[in-house]
Amino acid sequence: MRGAVTSLWRHPIKSHGREQLSSVTLIPGQTMPGDRVWAVAHEASKADGSEWVSCANFSRVAKAPELMAMTAQLNGDQVTLMHPKRPDLTFAPDTQTQLFLDWVKPLMPENRAASARILRVPGRGMTDSDFPSVTLCNAASHRAVEAQMGQDLSISRWRGNLWFEGLPEWVEFDWMGRDVQIGDVILRVRERTDRCAATTTNPETGVRDADTLAALQTWGHKDFSVRAEVIQGGDIRIGDEVTTL
Repeated sequence: MRGAVTSLWRHPIKSHGREQLSSVTLIPGQTMPGDRVWAVAHEASKADGSEWVSCANFSRVAKAPELMAMTAQLNGDQVTLMHPKRPDLTFAPDTQTQLFLDWVKPLMPENRAASARILRVPGRGMTDSDFPSVTLCNAASHRAVEAQMGQDLSISRWRGNLWFEGLPEWVEFDWMGRDVQIGDVILRVRERTDRCAATTTNPETGVRDADTLAALQTWGHKDFSVRAEVIQGGDIRIGDEVTTL
C-alpha cells in the first residue's frame, strides 16, 4: 500500500499558530524544523527551559480555546502571529516576551493561569511526546471522523505535521514499531497520539463546536494520528510517496 503527502505543517510556538509548508528537510532525532521551537509557560509552570516537560506546564488550546484561531509565520528568529480578534504581531520570542504577553492577554481566559514567559529547549521542539517527534496524519481517518460526526472538520484541529492520502482509515495504528519511508526520509512510528479538548475547537473561530473526543470513542479510543522519530533525514515535498518498510 502506498500513499502520498498532501500537506505539511509546523507550529513555531506551541499552541500559538500554525503555518503550512510546501517542503521540509527533516534531521535524524529531531522534530520538524521550526515546529514547537518555543512554548509559553504559564505563571504556575515549573518549566525553565533546561529540559523537556509535559504540556501541563504551558498555555495551550485545551485551556484557552481562542488560541486555536491563530496562524503563524516563522522567519529566522522572528514570528508573525495572526488572529481574527487581534492585530498582526511580529516579534522575536527570545527577546520580546512582554510584547507578546500584552498581545495575547485578551485571548486568555481570566480563570486560568496567565501566560508568563516564553522558553525553548536547545536541540528539540517542545512536542507533547517526551521524544522529538513528527506527527503523521491520515486523511482517510480524518474523513472517518467527519462521517461519524456528520459534519465537515478542518484538518487543523489535529495540529499535525505531515498529512497523507491514499491509504485506508486507521491503518497508521498498525505501524507501531515499523518504519515508514517518505521520499528519502525514514521515520519510525513509536506511539499513537492521544487527544484532548483542543480538537473540539474550531481553528477559524476559536470556539468549541465539535465533540471530536466522543466521536473517537466510538472506535474505543481517543487517538488520532501517530508520532514518529526521524531515523534517516532528508527532504519531503508535497506529493512524495508514503510507504511502510
